[in-house]
Amino acid sequence: MTYCLGIICKEGIVGLSDTRITSGTDTTTAKKVYTVNRENHSFFIMTSGLRSVRDKAITYFGEVVKNEDQQFKKLYEAVNKFGEQVKRVAREDKESLEESGLEFNLRAIVGGQFEEDDRPRLFLLYPQGNWIEVSRGTPFVIIGNTGFGTPVLKRSINFDVSLDFALKAGFLSFDATRISANDVHYPLDSVIMRNNEFRTIENRFTEKDLSHISEFWNSRLTDAINNMPAEALNKAFDPDLALPS
Repeated sequence: MTYCLGIICKEGIVGLSDTRITSGTDTTTAKKVYTVNRENHSFFIMTSGLRSVRDKAITYFGEVVKNEDQQFKKLYEAVNKFGEQVKRVAREDKESLEESGLEFNLRAIVGGQFEEDDRPRLFLLYPQGNWIEVSRGTPFVIIGNTGFGTPVLKRSINFDVSLDFALKAGFLSFDATRISANDVHYPLDSVIMRNNEFRTIENRFTEKDLSHISEFWNSRLTDAINNMPAEALNKAFDPDLALPS
């Protein structure tokens, strides 16, 4: 499984991706982020699903970027081209994968800004090659292992938060997933894009780098539970208020 997160806010985009690759009982580490930086545009692609499908689609798309990159004026045009490569891989491999009991399950988060985009944009691409744009109403998207990290984002993220806040909340979402799922783990890759700068800032974090934040969050959660105004729950301990058997 995978954990990839994209958050769009008033200052730009935050992307986070784990690096664990699981195949049967074997685990390895591999980068799941592909980036392109040019003078007048920049974007990234994060993927979940079968690694072989991902690598083939990215390889095909790399050729498209090499030959057609300067023709793209808006991010959605590049997303359309990547979707075409995903559909190409599906035509070539989907049938044989399904005969082997494997699902053609490539999903991608694409974020960036091109010269005619008024701000950075964020898209979710489906295995069928179609896409939706991530917008202000729900300004984040997770692919891969989506369940454990979603609650903290729903409680904290809106379009008006800062990039710094989005990065912190995003890390807590990753951390909740990491401690709940054996197939999501460090190192953690980050991508930051600021409005109108047309470049990605990539970094990698190890568990040693960020374990103190996890410990801080755990202690704050414990303190919050201890100090919670939860007098209404006290009747759970009162036998005189118990429901009839």
